[in-house]
Amino acid sequence: QVHLVESGGGLVQAGGSLRLSCAASGSIFTINNMGWYRQAPRKQRELVAIISSSGTTNYADSVEGRFTISRDNAKNTVYLQMNSLKPEDTAVYYCNFRYGSSDFPGDYWGQGTQVTVSS
Repeated sequence: QVHLVESGGGLVQAGGSLRLSCAASGSIFTINNMGWYRQAPRKQRELVAIISSSGTTNYADSVEGRFTISRDNAKNTVYLQMNSLKPEDTAVYYCNFRYGSSDFPGDYWGQGTQVTVSS
């Protein structure tokens, strides 16, 4: 059984930084994209950042220039460095590992970690 374990969330003041980590345990398929999503209260889950197996990254406009996603394939771990945090970044953050083909994709999800940014 595969588990994605997230860490690094917490409470921080606006302008501060946090670093999220997400590590996979168990036997997993070869991972293609790794990503971070977030869900704020009363809002839909949204993509924050994604990194491909080759290292190509994409960010939501709202975090571009402030957040950096990276991955360590040997450790099956993805990171999200969050700088210049704003109150609107407050949400539960979920990591996602996508495997399989484009026709038959599969997903692993983390349990979520709370990030709260105070003004």
